[in-house]
Amino acid sequence: MTRTPIAFVLSLASTMAMAQMSPEGLWRNIDDKTGEAKAEIRIAATASGALNGKIEKSLTQSSEPNCSLCTDDRKDKPKLGMEIIRGAKKSDTGAVWEGGKILDPENGKEYTLRMTPLEDGKKLQIRGYIGPFYRTQVWQRVE
Repeated sequence: MTRTPIAFVLSLASTMAMAQMSPEGLWRNIDDKTGEAKAEIRIAATASGALNGKIEKSLTQSSEPNCSLCTDDRKDKPKLGMEIIRGAKKSDTGAVWEGGKILDPENGKEYTLRMTPLEDGKKLQIRGYIGPFYRTQVWQRVE
């Protein structure tokens, strides 16, 4: 009789731990050049299961509140509320999310995306690629 509640609690704890290993949630992005926190980005699943992310809060003052350097549908749109991650999907190994794109609204460039949860989901490695070149940031989960 006592095994059922214990098994349920262990199962629930395991499910909660796996949820933390997902990129879904609120993240504080840390600039790879300055080490400064710049914004909070909310990553959420779409109906198709892909992950998208929007800038939910700006943590620094920007001289340009709109993305004037963007070249797609986000051109001249406000950075606050902007979708900067589009279409990331869980890899076959399940350890990373890739195949999507990430936009740097400061320079208008869009990169091929790879996201890898680190430290039991407390951090998220964001890597953007253009050809063989890449840029990496490590974001921190906002509790």
